[in-house]
Amino acid sequence: MSLTFKKPKKTCDDRNCPFHGSLPIRGRIFEGAVVSAKMDKTVIVKRDYLHYIPKFMRYERRHSRIPSHNPPCIDVKEGDRVAIAECRPLSKTVSFVVVEKLEEKKNGG
Repeated sequence: MSLTFKKPKKTCDDRNCPFHGSLPIRGRIFEGAVVSAKMDKTVIVKRDYLHYIPKFMRYERRHSRIPSHNPPCIDVKEGDRVAIAECRPLSKTVSFVVVEKLEEKKNGG
């Protein structure tokens, strides 16, 4: 893997892991927050971004929910901020893989 991500401390035997398997990374890299971790080895990452409207010369807030493969060595939970990278299609909807856990959500009230 040519991109510089921190290698996870744990190891796994997942063949769709970019660190311990044979999954090549290519294309786009996004950051977002995990909003759902209910599937097996798959998480939904919500990504907020701004979209420019030329007529009004203003930006509007938009978001997208990207299904991403969650390798067992990284193992992110709901609320974590993650970096995801594009890979080959792993299923009908999954074409991204979690490559790094950025920070955890602070629990406090």
